[in-house]
Amino acid sequence: MSKIIPVAKIFSCTQSSVLSEKIAKSFGSEIGKVNFSHYSDGEYQPSFEESVRGARLFLIGSTHPSSENLMQLLLMIDAAKRASARHITAVIPYFGWARQDRKDKPRVPIGAKLIAKLLETAGATRIITMDLHADQIQGFFEKPVDHLYASTIFIPYIQSLNLDGLTIASPDMGGSKRAYAYSRFLESNVVICYKQRKKANVIDHMELIGDVKDKNVIIVDDLIDTGGTLTKAADLMIERGAKSVKAICTHALLSGDAYQRIEKSQLKELIVTDSIPQTKKSKKINVLTCAKLFADVMHNVNNNQSINPFFIK
Repeated sequence: MSKIIPVAKIFSCTQSSVLSEKIAKSFGSEIGKVNFSHYSDGEYQPSFEESVRGARLFLIGSTHPSSENLMQLLLMIDAAKRASARHITAVIPYFGWARQDRKDKPRVPIGAKLIAKLLETAGATRIITMDLHADQIQGFFEKPVDHLYASTIFIPYIQSLNLDGLTIASPDMGGSKRAYAYSRFLESNVVICYKQRKKANVIDHMELIGDVKDKNVIIVDDLIDTGGTLTKAADLMIERGAKSVKAICTHALLSGDAYQRIEKSQLKELIVTDSIPQTKKSKKINVLTCAKLFADVMHNVNNNQSINPFFIK
């Protein structure tokens, strides 16, 4: 007896509409219509303009601040559940609030776990996301989590650059595992920056562990926010004799004075994905799309096939 594969339908939150269109095109489908009713006080209500009964829904939306992006996704998941969708997969290219993955001081929340519980309570039956700030966030969910890695996109790009004396760098101790993973595939050396923060987004001191003299350095990180860490690391490496410094960051939040910092820094190029829509353009910023990766994984999930082929081994 053959398995019945439910009809796949794709819907987008407003903040990820451009990426969602690319994903749907690569998937071979169209974006379903969702209507948002707005009230004068700012409250809104989504409604699906087509039947979703018995269907497998892919609801696409990054949850970067403001919290309205998360709230929109939660309301759409709840609406889908109450409309009798068979499967509700939350496709979250950038999982926001992920830096709150543990209690690092007294009387603070574990925000990432709270978000996980909110998504499950709303009705999500599966999560697809990319480059979580901390791998252990997967354990905050009781539902299946497909955790994708942007290295699938970035490593072929790095290889196409044909850089001599390539060295991979981590901007902090926490990212050393990621840097070593890249270096293994690229057969390159690794250097690590050690930083001390005064407070969030403010670096007090930074030191470099390793030699970058006459090397072409690529810094790898999961996200760039204000750009303080990356630009300081790039300037430090040039001071220490590096030929060039590029950076690869999966999620480009680019808040505050990030664009100005990047333009004024020694960074030659910043390569990011389109997991978060960009508000400005910069000659130094190169955006690679993650649409095909998500579309291919969604296709295999819908057909109950393994997603193992989409990981670089």
